[in-house]
Amino acid sequence: MSSYWQDRPVLVTGASGLLGSHMVPELVRRGAEVVTLVRDSVPRSILFRDGWMDRIVSVRGSVTDAALLRRTVAEYSIGTIFHLSAQTLVGVAHTDPVGTLEANVSGTWNVLEAARQAGAPQVLIASSDKAYGPSEHMPYREDDALKGTAPYEVSKSCADLIGTMYGQTYNLPVAIARCGNLFGGGDLNFSRLIPGLIQATLRGEEFIIRSDGKYVRDFLYVEDAVDGYLSLAEGLAQGSVGCGEAFNFGLELQLTVIDLVERVLRMMGGANLRPIIQNKASAEIRVQYLDTSKARTRLGWLPRFGLEEGLRLTIDWYQDFLSAQLPVKSIVAQP
Repeated sequence: MSSYWQDRPVLVTGASGLLGSHMVPELVRRGAEVVTLVRDSVPRSILFRDGWMDRIVSVRGSVTDAALLRRTVAEYSIGTIFHLSAQTLVGVAHTDPVGTLEANVSGTWNVLEAARQAGAPQVLIASSDKAYGPSEHMPYREDDALKGTAPYEVSKSCADLIGTMYGQTYNLPVAIARCGNLFGGGDLNFSRLIPGLIQATLRGEEFIIRSDGKYVRDFLYVEDAVDGYLSLAEGLAQGSVGCGEAFNFGLELQLTVIDLVERVLRMMGGANLRPIIQNKASAEIRVQYLDTSKARTRLGWLPRFGLEEGLRLTIDWYQDFLSAQLPVKSIVAQP
């Protein structure tokens, strides 16, 4: 394990989300001095449930508060920012595009400007394969144009481009991580595919797929995403990653929603629970998967968890977590 993070002051925005709730413990284990920016208290988050909040500094606030960001970066002498905060739900973005743009776009330039004014601590921006938008050519590669059209896609395209702008115009040490669909224990948004599917199956309920089930996606277990971000940050600090450069991270899968659903049902002994296919979703990109050769060759990054192993760990986490929870209403999942 690299000693790079020992005693380094690090700020993590969006720390209570899926990626942040795995990033913070790993940074603590590596000896970093972690400061988190948390908008809402999420008592069921891994950070709160597993005692990690007692080992870090927590600042309450939003990335839309530019003054708070500048104060936090300066006051805690932050050297690295993992900007993971975002409004991440496609359905919410469609309902509230302005709120999504404020969180994802203006929140990103607030983080970058705070870094620039504080003397250029390095910034790692959480982008997504959604930033590429619709394309007739697959897989996505880092030099492809960013052409988001729907509200969430546009918010990620814009944030991604703003990161590149700060890197190339101001020589700010910023790098961008574009991941496939992340999954793992700790994702409390049960409107998403994998948490919602596991929850429904544990209850013996048939899972509802809003789409026709034929949407193709790439996936990545959350701990492999953490490894990717840390490798990217170290490469940026060492000069092997350029300012404003982007890297893809994923398993390079071409997996349909229905294939994933059936695989999880088999793993959970729920093969008799046939999913209900509503075929109502129409505004999302049908095919998305990533070429990750750049991260593999330039960063030496390789995923440690295949799909099957990652799903097993995820299922085990939710079995433990949901067995201790009161029943909650099942929510229709995103495609």
